[in-house]
Amino acid sequence: MTVPLVLALPPVSIAGYSIPVAVLVGYGTVLGVAIDFDHFLIARLKTGTWDAVRFCLRNPTAAVAAQDRIFRPGDVGVLSRLLSHLLLAGLVVPLLAAVSVPLSILTGIVLYVHVVTDVVWDIHRLDHQAETAANEAELLRALR
Repeated sequence: MTVPLVLALPPVSIAGYSIPVAVLVGYGTVLGVAIDFDHFLIARLKTGTWDAVRFCLRNPTAAVAAQDRIFRPGDVGVLSRLLSHLLLAGLVVPLLAAVSVPLSILTGIVLYVHVVTDVVWDIHRLDHQAETAANEAELLRALR
């Protein structure tokens, strides 16, 4: 997704320096993954502990191979995660526009696609979450 987008944008330059296409593709890829680091802060705010960070530091492969083991149900609620992503995008995109409009556009599109795919995934998982929740309070915790 990032390669066609980068090729469709006007050249990106920052402070007069042109940014190579490969760097922009790498930037978009890293950005699409790095936005999810907010999950750890959300979990910290909800649980009062850094258990998820500690788990990943002890089990670094879990970040790729076993993401479902990082957080307990409700540690990072669906709505909290989406709100955090939208707040970050709403701050970063306008700030980047002051530096480079094409880079801001790339950032906005990458984050938009990330949020849309998160929503699609959440809709896909909703029935399973409703079926496996022990009660309504547990389901609400997973959604918040």
